[in-house]
Amino acid sequence: MRWSKTVTLVEAHAEGEVGRIVTGGVIDIPGATMADKLRHLNEVDDSLRRFLVFEPRASAQMSTCLVFPPTRPDADIGFIILQGDKAHAMSGSNAICLTTVLLETGMLPMAEPETLVRIDTASGLVTARASCRDGKVERVTLTMNPSYAHQLDAVVEVEGYGQVRLDIAYGGIFYALINPAQLGLEIRPDTARKLVEAGSAIHRAVNAQLDIAHPELPDMKGISYTMFVGHNQEGELKGATIMPPGRIDRSPCGTGNSARLAVAAARGLARPGDRFTARSIIDSSFEVHYAGDTSVAGRPAVQPVISGRAWIHGIHQIGVDPTDPYPLGYSVSDTWGDAFDLMQ
Repeated sequence: MRWSKTVTLVEAHAEGEVGRIVTGGVIDIPGATMADKLRHLNEVDDSLRRFLVFEPRASAQMSTCLVFPPTRPDADIGFIILQGDKAHAMSGSNAICLTTVLLETGMLPMAEPETLVRIDTASGLVTARASCRDGKVERVTLTMNPSYAHQLDAVVEVEGYGQVRLDIAYGGIFYALINPAQLGLEIRPDTARKLVEAGSAIHRAVNAQLDIAHPELPDMKGISYTMFVGHNQEGELKGATIMPPGRIDRSPCGTGNSARLAVAAARGLARPGDRFTARSIIDSSFEVHYAGDTSVAGRPAVQPVISGRAWIHGIHQIGVDPTDPYPLGYSVSDTWGDAFDLMQ
């Protein structure tokens, strides 16, 4: 066997959502900041993402995370999330996987009962507090990016669905938050394909019809995901984040619930100190805490704190034989969906 590239990954899942952490084989990406590195991956050289994300070395239902030395003095580690459409700035579930992997593998030292890990992201600093016992990370609590409601009750014209009402909010990346009842849908495992089809169509419409940009982070433009939002019979938050090119986040979604909390605050439905349980489409849970008020470029914003659990389930090494006809992999719509025009 002779490989021209070798990459080692530790695989974990946060409440059902797989996040693979690259622990060897990728030294660095050009760029002085995490935002620079993100821009390089998305605009200059996309080959590493394709190699790590596409079949036959991966599958649609997972993310792969790159880790780097931090680019700012107040951080311990930097990371970027690679997914089917592009590289992304921030993900709560992947940050929970990252923290668990770093500590349980000894890449960063674990201290019991709590270890602090400061994460350098292209969206800003995220602080992870890991509750640790007997060498195990039992729970990770993330102090997320300041989050704000960008536009409430926006209306877009969606091909095949007509007018759809939604909210736009920032939770580390931008979301369109949608009540699925207006489409005759519910958040259940058996409606997943219909939710994906509707969410993908809405995604296209939002980015074509609305002007969305972060006032302080110039690279944060347009929505990254749509998220269907509702409640279960117990009154807990229920959500389903639709991720290009066509799948549902298995976790409750950290950045999505940060955005959702900002909208709830803007509507007067949440106040500092409030705590919520958020459930995913597979009924796994995150805890959502409205830790306090803040601001983003003078706009009212909230400080979300998200907590959840992750479990390591494998160690994986992948490579490329020089004669392999698919060195950057491939994607086929039977599992990757048909929303390839959402890829950037």
